[in-house]
Amino acid sequence: MGNGANGPLSGAVIAVAGAGGPAGRATLMRLAEAGATVVGADNDPQRLSEAVDAARYASGGATVTGDTVDLLDLQSTRDWATHIEKDFGRVDGLVHLVGGWRGSETFTKTSLDDWDFLELLLVKTVQHTSLAFHEALQRSERGRYVLISAAGASKPTAGNAAYSAAKAAAEAWTLAMGDFFRKAGGPEGPTSAATILVVKALVHDAMRAERPNAKFAGFTDVKDLAEAIEGVWSKSAAEVNGNRLWLTEKP
Repeated sequence: MGNGANGPLSGAVIAVAGAGGPAGRATLMRLAEAGATVVGADNDPQRLSEAVDAARYASGGATVTGDTVDLLDLQSTRDWATHIEKDFGRVDGLVHLVGGWRGSETFTKTSLDDWDFLELLLVKTVQHTSLAFHEALQRSERGRYVLISAAGASKPTAGNAAYSAAKAAAEAWTLAMGDFFRKAGGPEGPTSAATILVVKALVHDAMRAERPNAKFAGFTDVKDLAEAIEGVWSKSAAEVNGNRLWLTEKP
């Protein structure tokens, strides 16, 4: 149980995109326990409300809410950002957890339909959340944009061309936002930051239960990911802005 009101993120307002999945659920819980007001979004209302309820319950009544937002639509993403700032007075973070994976056995068998799907899910959503939230994050004295990426973006495998290219594009986009924060900070350095947490892959309890003999070597547990996400706020903006923070071995 967190110490809520006196937690390290007490008073912070943090939005989580892709909050309904296992990583989103763990992140909502962790941020709420650290004292943050958390606003999740997911395209699956059922999964979202379950994740929100679980985080509320675990944190002993922290403010955790959920919005069904179409992150593939720039205007609805902008409206989401506006309503968070209006309702809570500020936005101190956007954690981008929108995930998805498609791959092929070989490079030759790559389907460009996979690219079309992943480009929407992994690139478009990043473009929309970053454009919608960057000004509010810059207004915060501890604004953070956190992208979760994969080691494959730096070292793609033959069957993962579409996935790795989409992740690499999302990273480049996030680093460009980091440059915006750097320039906005002027000679004193950035006050807000865009940063990338890199994993090999994620694992959660249900996966372990389904495959009790699997090793999941190099995988990051969603609870450890959530801890690393919370930790981004305890580092200075200059330390994390425009950087990749590796949670797995660098390729």
